[in-house]
Amino acid sequence: MSFTDDTIKAKLSSLNETQESIASVAQWVIFHRRHADRTCAIWLSRLRESTPQKRLTLIYLANEVVQQSKARKKDDFLIAFSPVIAEATAMAYKGATNDVQEKIRRTVEVWNQRRIFDKPIQDAVEARMMETDKSRSDRKGGLLGGSLFSGGGSNASAPAELQPLIPLQIAVTKANATTNPAISTASTEFEKLNDASKPAPSPPVHAARLSALLKSLSSAESAVAESIKTRQSLVDGLETLLATNKSALEAEKSQLLATQDRRTTIEKKKTEIEDAIMRGAATETQSP
Repeated sequence: MSFTDDTIKAKLSSLNETQESIASVAQWVIFHRRHADRTCAIWLSRLRESTPQKRLTLIYLANEVVQQSKARKKDDFLIAFSPVIAEATAMAYKGATNDVQEKIRRTVEVWNQRRIFDKPIQDAVEARMMETDKSRSDRKGGLLGGSLFSGGGSNASAPAELQPLIPLQIAVTKANATTNPAISTASTEFEKLNDASKPAPSPPVHAARLSALLKSLSSAESAVAESIKTRQSLVDGLETLLATNKSALEAEKSQLLATQDRRTTIEKKKTEIEDAIMRGAATETQSP
């Protein structure tokens, strides 16, 4: 069956939560991996309009696809899912029942353990879910069970000094997820168009390909510019935090020296008093 928008929509509509259904659709999707970007776009659109239970099934499908892709060392879907997986997972997680949330949580933990996505993407996924839990705990008062993920990733209970950096890091992660595919696409098209080993196309075809390449290069340029902007904001925030901690470090060093001097003075005074006591005791012993 060839790939069309209607075909993938029908596949997603008929998808159910059985392993057989998920594996079958995932196999078809992976077979058409050259349409990975379009598949992910339709998948995300379908997830937005689905019920919580159907969203869980769609997350399971994405899980099957990315894990199989990772195992086969085919990165088409890993690249395609990276810019949207944090948003999609948060959407499926928010408003879901505790049971569904626990299933999504276990899936995300598997991604972390098996390093399915690059760390910035994984961190963004966890951060978005933590935002949901934190928002709910703020409304009810107190944390609901503590940290969502043990041993890594984002932390909703991070120190106040780090809180301003979290949205900056998420912005960098999102920008990076867009930049990498854009650069990859533009570079591939550039290499193909400038491959001396291939015969030159006719002028009309060559002009059309140049126009397409210019569009790709323009998109890549915009993506990199946005990435630089967001990363600069993160660097500025980190430098501010670093400067604050350097100042605090110098103050603590001064406090340490002062405390050590005081301890030395007190130890000396204590020794003098103890010696005086001992001398007095010796005098009393020698008296008739």
